[in-house]
Amino acid sequence: MVFFTTVFQRVFSTAVLASAVAVTPLLTATAQAQTLNGAGATFPAPLYERYAREVRKKHPELKVNYQAIGSGGGIRQTIAGTVDFGGSDAAMKDDEIAKVKNGVILVPTAGGAVSVVYNIPGVSNLRLSRATLPAIFSGQITNWNDAKIKADNPGVNLPNQPIKFVVRADSSGTTFIFTNHLSSISPFFKGRIGANTAPKWTLPNALKGKGNPGVAALVARTPGSIGYVEYSYAVANKLRSAQIQNKRGEFVAPSLQTANAALSTVSFPDNYRVFVGDPGQGYPIVGLTWMMVYKKYPNAAKADAIKKWINWVLTDGQQFNDDLNYTRIPSSTANRVLQTVNSTVK
Repeated sequence: MVFFTTVFQRVFSTAVLASAVAVTPLLTATAQAQTLNGAGATFPAPLYERYAREVRKKHPELKVNYQAIGSGGGIRQTIAGTVDFGGSDAAMKDDEIAKVKNGVILVPTAGGAVSVVYNIPGVSNLRLSRATLPAIFSGQITNWNDAKIKADNPGVNLPNQPIKFVVRADSSGTTFIFTNHLSSISPFFKGRIGANTAPKWTLPNALKGKGNPGVAALVARTPGSIGYVEYSYAVANKLRSAQIQNKRGEFVAPSLQTANAALSTVSFPDNYRVFVGDPGQGYPIVGLTWMMVYKKYPNAAKADAIKKWINWVLTDGQQFNDDLNYTRIPSSTANRVLQTVNSTVK
């Protein structure tokens, strides 16, 4: 679980010079403190933690808490109205949006790659083709020296041992991005597992980790394992990431550059909901993440605080995306989103 806050207090006063005839009282104004509570996806948690620290430099009166509980939890809490904003890497479905009593706006904040991470002693450059990767995660391939994996990795000494699968224990947007890609390139995977935040895996003895941190930790300490995490978690935990074959037939490693290439042609509709299944270039397993904000808040002060937060995230905040290996939201799209938020949130 990731939990973070910014602490603030800003007091300022205005004084008017006194004259010999009359003295104007001292005027003081204290910026009204506002706390925003959010919860949801672990995919952007490192970024949102940075946002929460940095926003106070411009808005010291704004305090932001974000609890990383998974995208499914973020959607559930948004529907229940128990948060000021939710977070999800799986854009809300129409039936979920319809359940939000006060209306909801999907605010794209960043994009990124999902790394296929592995722990095979002695193997440092694993490659997985479009046929092999979905076959592994649908349970068709269960041993590391399977002929299909060997064909992807000529000359590599793959061990004759069972694959140890690591998946998410919670409802997860990272899982949705991963399974959405596999479903896009493999009819068998789509029919057997499908694109889902909490799929019913058909994998033998799969290990399950809570959140991206849980999966990363399990892969790190389990020789012979393979799993999937948001790219920044792979980097932070010094995990090896497989090169994945894209639509062009190229084997591509995850990186900020290759994720940007994959997302560069994304077109955002009016509701800003996008599902990237099989991009035409770059690293193929990529997705976006959203904050979910209400159209109506209980009072004007809370609505103003949300607008202040979202305006900062989509302007000043975007400069921090690169630092943590997330892609930025194009400025043209960010401006459209801000027009929607500023004119709709009440």
